[in-house]
Amino acid sequence: MPDSIVIIPTYNEKENIERMIRKVFSLPHNFHLLIIDDGSPDGTAIIVKELQNEYADKLFIVERAGKQGLGTAYIHGFKWAIEKQYDYIFEMDADFSHNPDDLIKLKDACVNGADMSVGSRYVNGVNVVNWPMSRVLMSYFASVYVRFITGVKIQDFTAGFVCYKRKVLQTVELNKIKFVGYAFQIEMKYTTVKHGFNLVEVPIIFTDRTAGASKMSKGIFKEAILGVIQMKINSIFRKYPEG
Repeated sequence: MPDSIVIIPTYNEKENIERMIRKVFSLPHNFHLLIIDDGSPDGTAIIVKELQNEYADKLFIVERAGKQGLGTAYIHGFKWAIEKQYDYIFEMDADFSHNPDDLIKLKDACVNGADMSVGSRYVNGVNVVNWPMSRVLMSYFASVYVRFITGVKIQDFTAGFVCYKRKVLQTVELNKIKFVGYAFQIEMKYTTVKHGFNLVEVPIIFTDRTAGASKMSKGIFKEAILGVIQMKINSIFRKYPEG
């Protein structure tokens, strides 16, 4: 059985999902794919299920009723992947803002000592293509803010392109992860570091989607800003056994 699975949450990604699936399966490493679809009304899940006929035993889908949040989608996928005993478990977007070729770099980082590798837009300057400057500044300074509050020196706290070793996800008590929006990414990185795991940032170039609609909103950003303070306060009273 292959040791790596890529988890991709979807909501209305019919314009991207088939290309993404075919691209991942064309890579020189044998990745499996798990799609977590939150009831996409555009037929995303139908496309995935049709492709399962072509990619039997390597393409999987979980269908959920309605939008339940990015964090809950990943938590569901993590538990599924742990049960199936995958050693390397990836997060990736469906819209090609994350280059699937970089999955190999993230895997290599974990093979060579990282417990969690992060595809980082900011570890070597700012590597973002096609974002308006307001979005770049919002994302960049969100990480500056989180570093200030938490004291953890991660350059790209909100990155959603990640590889975990299974032992990380088995250790961090997934049921205690509170955020469901993009702040989920912040909480997972912070919790991983607090448990004493080795997090490595791998430089990538992030390219904004060219098809489909962004899921970002002001509410998601507000959750991250206010939630980080509460996360830090809660961490003072919590024990983090080392993995």
